[in-house]
Amino acid sequence: MTHTDSPPPRASFAEVNPNAAGLDIGSTEIWACVPADRDPQPVRAFGTCTPDLVVLADWLQACGVETVAMESTGVYWIPIYELLEARGFQVYLVNARHLKNVPGRKSDVQDCQWIQRLHSYGLLRASFRPAAEMCALRAYLRHRASLLEHRAAHIQHMQKALQQMNVQLTQVLRDISGETGLRIIRAIVAGEHDPVQLAQLRDPRCAHSQEEIAKALTGHYQPEHVFALKQALALYDFYTTQIQECDAELARQYSACKPVVDVEQQPLPSSRKRNKRNKNAPAFDVRTSLYQLTGVDLTAVDGLNESTAQDIISEIGTDMSPWPTEKHFCSWLHLAPHNDISGGKVLRSRILKGHNRAAQAFRLAAQAVGRTDTALGAYYRRMRAKHGPERAIVATAHKLARIVYHLLKYREPYQALGREEYEQQVREREVAQLKRKAAKLGFTLTPQPA
Repeated sequence: MTHTDSPPPRASFAEVNPNAAGLDIGSTEIWACVPADRDPQPVRAFGTCTPDLVVLADWLQACGVETVAMESTGVYWIPIYELLEARGFQVYLVNARHLKNVPGRKSDVQDCQWIQRLHSYGLLRASFRPAAEMCALRAYLRHRASLLEHRAAHIQHMQKALQQMNVQLTQVLRDISGETGLRIIRAIVAGEHDPVQLAQLRDPRCAHSQEEIAKALTGHYQPEHVFALKQALALYDFYTTQIQECDAELARQYSACKPVVDVEQQPLPSSRKRNKRNKNAPAFDVRTSLYQLTGVDLTAVDGLNESTAQDIISEIGTDMSPWPTEKHFCSWLHLAPHNDISGGKVLRSRILKGHNRAAQAFRLAAQAVGRTDTALGAYYRRMRAKHGPERAIVATAHKLARIVYHLLKYREPYQALGREEYEQQVREREVAQLKRKAAKLGFTLTPQPA
């Protein structure tokens, strides 16, 4: 399919990418535009099936195209992106917000021409995309997170069925999907409704006694509610099996990645944190896999556990070269303040909104570290007392991001700062500020013995 209309005349700008093409991607067709002097019909439409994508790549190569720009439209861009990247093209995945300021009528034909023109002038910036092995790891982890969300809904369904039977299991068990809760639920589904017999399935580590659990299990076991409980339990078990299969694929993906360090020559340092088993954690040793992949122990950073660390690595990768400095990295995460400056004055300072999964992981780590007796925990509490919880979370997440950037770029082990040392540094800075202010006003500070 071709388009006979000639593209609009070019503006008199210097071309940075003379061999550039632009793609407008849809669910059923892809419009492509190349420079006008490369083909009698520089704007063409292609299908979205794999043979059509191969024809598109062949046409771009025949036109001498070296770099291609496209919008990040849903998930439709992924097949053509991977195909063009495998064929040797330099592919730019552009944020759709950077292309919206287009005057006049909007159509797919005009969009691909506009993208090609902007890209040829060097006015488009490519979105970050990690290496291929990191993309595969990220896909597994995102799929695993969705499985956990689906499984959590069926835990709520089990709670609803128990409440309808007036079985107050949630009052005596913190988590009904734990060992004791699942034993009791499986016994109820199997036909055991005697509260005394059910209470004997209690794990010795439970805080409530067997008599208290038996009292909570006294209810009206109506057949329709037991059936609903049975169905919810079956779905919970199904998603648990799916998560286990996903964990096996995750372990295989970790082993397929090229290790940075040899664990036998450079063993993983012992963890100084108390190991608390999380039921949603993968079944393999994530900490060792991350250490082999990055060369540093990210879980040694206060606030980062195995789950948070692997979420961050899967989103940002292990190569920090896309960000020249830690300031660029924090700005990409939307954890640095965005200042609107006019006439040399800051009119407004705010944190830009975004949907960055790595930034979300850093924020969760900041909330976790705020409850620890560490230097970062003291920093979070000081920021919270001064600016409130929202700004304290962002400020602590910003500090954690700078630490992770430094560790991944220079492959240096994390050296934790103690709370006492941090408070001493804060005190020294405050004293220095007071001395400068006193000297400015013509006074001298004299310390008094405690």
